[in-house]
Amino acid sequence: MIAKLTGTLDDFGPDWAIIDVNGVGYLVQASAKTLSHLGIRGDKVVVHTEMQVSETDMRLIGFASSGERAWFRLLTAVQGVGSKVALAILSALSVEELQRACAGGDSAMVARANGVGPKLASRIVNELKDKAGGIAPIVTGPGAAPIEGLGAVPEGSVSADAVSALQNLGFKPATASIAVAAAVKELGDDAGLNDVVRVALKRAAG
Repeated sequence: MIAKLTGTLDDFGPDWAIIDVNGVGYLVQASAKTLSHLGIRGDKVVVHTEMQVSETDMRLIGFASSGERAWFRLLTAVQGVGSKVALAILSALSVEELQRACAGGDSAMVARANGVGPKLASRIVNELKDKAGGIAPIVTGPGAAPIEGLGAVPEGSVSADAVSALQNLGFKPATASIAVAAAVKELGDDAGLNDVVRVALKRAAG
């Protein structure tokens, strides 16, 4: 499965972008917020991806952060929410706003997204309310609060992806961060994602 693309922004439209990776153009569907984050044609970009395969279609969904991808997976697990609706929600709300809406039971905020009525918004908030606190997005960049045990984590780095992976498996942000920090310390800064996740899982589960 394709989990991440690093390449050049070749072209883009209202809900898609083409990422050129060593001469191969990958078409990815994306939210408006992700597309605005990518920049202009010719810029180097890193896109986290989710592949969806059905009997009649195969598509690649792109995200500016692993946190946005985690929310996409949660949203599409709710009955009545397909990839189109999930991307509409992620276009209307930032990850932080979506998290606050679900944690606070604010279905009206979720209903701001195109194609999301009050009934569906209430279902989304009710089903994701208990999960909202467990997938806090990794905040990076100037002024970002450091993650416990890791300090400032560059978005797209092995540490950031490993923390996200553990959180997607149900570990709390603090537990995931401490376990990844210990794994990186044990394996070294050049360790690959799979190795870091494997060692971090042992520490988190222990």
